[in-house]
Amino acid sequence: MRYRKVTQKKNTFYELVLDFTPFYGEMGGQVGDQGVLVNDDETIEVLDTKRENSQSIHIVKALPKNLQAEFMACVDTEKRNASAANHTATHLLDYALKQVLGDHVEQKGSYVDPTTLRFDFSHFQKVSDEELRQVEQLVNQMIREDFPLDEHRDTPLEEAKALGAVAIFGEKYGDKVRVVRFGPSCEFCGGIHATSTGRIGFFKIMSESSVAAGIRRIEALTGKACEDAIYAATDTMNDLKAMFNNTKDLKASIEKFISEHDELRKELERFQAQAVERTKEMLLSRIKEVNGVSVITAVLPIEPAAAKDLVFKLREAVPQKLVAVIGSTAHNKPLLTVMFSDDMVKEHQLNAGQIIREAAKLIQGGGGGQPHYAQAGGKNIDGMNAAVDKVIALANL
Repeated sequence: MRYRKVTQKKNTFYELVLDFTPFYGEMGGQVGDQGVLVNDDETIEVLDTKRENSQSIHIVKALPKNLQAEFMACVDTEKRNASAANHTATHLLDYALKQVLGDHVEQKGSYVDPTTLRFDFSHFQKVSDEELRQVEQLVNQMIREDFPLDEHRDTPLEEAKALGAVAIFGEKYGDKVRVVRFGPSCEFCGGIHATSTGRIGFFKIMSESSVAAGIRRIEALTGKACEDAIYAATDTMNDLKAMFNNTKDLKASIEKFISEHDELRKELERFQAQAVERTKEMLLSRIKEVNGVSVITAVLPIEPAAAKDLVFKLREAVPQKLVAVIGSTAHNKPLLTVMFSDDMVKEHQLNAGQIIREAAKLIQGGGGGQPHYAQAGGKNIDGMNAAVDKVIALANL
């Protein structure tokens, strides 16, 4: 047994090379094996396995007590089988994509571990839901047909091509290669695979997205992870049905709820608009004139959006010589809103964004905005009146 000590980000671990090993080293987008090295004296956990110079490098946290001792290398077969199933599924997915989308599809990368299946491929547009469903159906059909692993090791390159093996664009291959076939799917590959497609269990695409120009990504689940996802989806559906009194037509119930919600929202918006209009009229009736400037101040229990709407309506009503400061206290959260007319900005050099930052300190908050309009939130609702007064003081009227 040979080893070397490695320290990264203050973490120390050891890389071991064994005389013989069943551990697969990470390669080609497939993660390395985990497991243990065992003898009568101790058990060493293998955290990961890398590939370097055609050798498997075993990553451990602690060195064996006796480096000359014999160990039994035991792979975590549950994780390996899950990774193998995901890897085999990428081969079937590659084949299915070509059948559904066209021969222009090329694999551009992949990543598989016991719980993850990610596959990147060339395609010029978003894959439609209907096309994704066709891909899923084709992959699952190949799984049900339970095609056995047909493996050809040390196959001359030209002979492998004659078998119809698909090469990954940009990959370099030696004179002899390994060919992996599952029914109609045939590829160059050096990774670990399921013994047959039936071992995958089931295949479900979870997402399709763009990762670069002309490159799409599919993320999918297989086996137990797929089963768990179906259980989670079923539980969600049952919870939704319970929310709607276990209705038999959940879609219709949700559509009715959304329609009623939209109507209520519109009605609430109309009510809020009317409330803002009434508040505007009330404040206009209480304007204070200070050195020829219309000053409007108030602390009201209104929503932030309503406060914004209110000051803009006040600006419409009083287009010149206006200073408006509204403190709002909805949901026990202080919000300060400041509005100046354009002439106050130009002639008096007032800047709402700058003034509000200073005044917001009294509500333990901050904010900003434009010279004529700004908002600031805070934490101390008790300081709201003082903050409103501070804005007026800083306006230097």
